[in-house]
Amino acid sequence: MTTEHLVAQIHKKQSFLCIGLDVDLAKIPEHLLKEEDPIFAFNKAIIDATHEFCVAYKPNTAFYEAYGIKGWIALEKTIKYLNDKYPEIFTIADAKRGDIGNTSTMYAKAFFDDLGFDSVTVAPYMGKDSVEPFLAFEDKHTILLALTSNEGAFDFQTKKIEGKELYKQVLETSITYKNAENLMYVVGATKASFLADIRQIIPSSFLLVPGVGAQGGSLSEVCKYGMNQHVGLLVNSSRGIIYASKQEDFAQAARTCAKDLQKQMKLELEQKF
Repeated sequence: MTTEHLVAQIHKKQSFLCIGLDVDLAKIPEHLLKEEDPIFAFNKAIIDATHEFCVAYKPNTAFYEAYGIKGWIALEKTIKYLNDKYPEIFTIADAKRGDIGNTSTMYAKAFFDDLGFDSVTVAPYMGKDSVEPFLAFEDKHTILLALTSNEGAFDFQTKKIEGKELYKQVLETSITYKNAENLMYVVGATKASFLADIRQIIPSSFLLVPGVGAQGGSLSEVCKYGMNQHVGLLVNSSRGIIYASKQEDFAQAARTCAKDLQKQMKLELEQKF
């Protein structure tokens, strides 16, 4: 999927919502545990109920790998369902991969060629030759971890090296990579005050912004400092939507929460465009 297609979907749906499909069998409604594939049954119901109000879905692969081959099969079924039924939806494999070049190439093939995701999250710690293999795939996107929403982000990401924060050096270096136009970046909503500085370095790139909702991030603050002339934002909500109810009405509850966020996003877009 091209960036232009994603922007068109954002304006069509008046939404830049990304829904995280982080499925924990201990948290889904009990009646689904009787299904042959409870993870896929849960995802399918959530997707069918919420697709009108979002432009992206983001399965965190750890929540599938934890269940072994059954979990991986559920992930495969989920992405196939999305690509077949809702091909306009942008898909993100939240896998946080990144390794030496030949290994990164295999990771990229797994998520782009085999599973058919539009994008994958990548850790930049190993540098250029660990990122560029992902960037080599046409019409696919590499979402680089820049400034994350967790407490431990301050351990390294904001430390200054020769007078400049590490996350800023990551941003500045990454835009020199081959096919850097295929880069997007993870910036946590709980770090909204940093967005103005980030936009000075990457004014046109899309940002994947987790942390709105359960983690306390402010949508209005994210939009104030992070939105650009192409919108440039995918704001993710996971737990706040998919676990809105643990009863048989779970999909309808998720729909209500997604619709509420979409309404807020529509207002933000109307103020900007």
